[in-house]
Amino acid sequence: MNNIIKPLFLAVIAIGIILVYNAAYIVDETEQVVVTQFGRVVGKPVTTPGLKFKLPFFQQANYFPNNLLTWDGDPGQVPTKDKTYIWVDTFARWKIVDSIKYFQTVNNELAALERLDDIIDPAMRNLVTSYPLVESVRNSDRPMDTFESTVDENRKRIQYKISLGRDKITKQIVKQARPKLTPFGIELVDVRIKRINYIESVRRAVYDRMIAERNQIAEKYRAEGKGEASNIRGEKEKELQVIKSQAYKDSQTIKGEADAKATLIYADAYSVDPDFYAFLKTMDVYKKTIKKDTTLILSTDSDFMKYFKGIE
Repeated sequence: MNNIIKPLFLAVIAIGIILVYNAAYIVDETEQVVVTQFGRVVGKPVTTPGLKFKLPFFQQANYFPNNLLTWDGDPGQVPTKDKTYIWVDTFARWKIVDSIKYFQTVNNELAALERLDDIIDPAMRNLVTSYPLVESVRNSDRPMDTFESTVDENRKRIQYKISLGRDKITKQIVKQARPKLTPFGIELVDVRIKRINYIESVRRAVYDRMIAERNQIAEKYRAEGKGEASNIRGEKEKELQVIKSQAYKDSQTIKGEADAKATLIYADAYSVDPDFYAFLKTMDVYKKTIKKDTTLILSTDSDFMKYFKGIE
């Protein structure tokens, strides 16, 4: 008898363990559970963490996230109101607020992200295309704090009038998209624009314009530098000519004074014996003018021949 009761007891315990194991489930702080029986929802969603129980085998616990989830949109080309084509990259935060609706409509996160794509992306495009580019870039029309050199330093920086701004545009996107997600048990918490950039052709044109402006500024500085260099060289040449003129004047004055002194000395020396001076000067002329083959035809009373008359 004992041999029969003991196996039955063990079997009952094993069955009880299996039933308890199948009936118990644990809810984490970041989860919520919808209990279904044969595919139909039973009771209210379980949102409090801890150990919970359900009917074993007949009921099933379906887990869904209870925390904030991320939607990361695909960057897309969007035209603004001022006909500028840009790439806009957005992301959003969302959560499941009605897990029963969520289970009955989308059922899983992949399908929910597809719904978010279908709703948030058109709302974003609608708002971005309704305003000029500057509305999606800036939040206010306050003056920029940065300073940039321009070719015309007196030209005033362009001031834009911001009527809405980037933050309000994202809030408008949330306002448009949120009611459309309510039937899926989803609440759209926030939408943000992660990055805005020009499309490749526009970006290349902007870069070319920036390079041209920088080259123009550089050419302006080079021209100013060349002009300043020319002024410096002109001043240097002017000063050099003044120095040379003064030096030439001084040298001519010194030479004139020296020649005058030399002439005075010569005059004093030659005045001692004028005939000897005349003889030396005549000999010097003979030396310079008369050669071996020189032929002279002179009158006998010529002063040039007076020193030859006494030669025998």
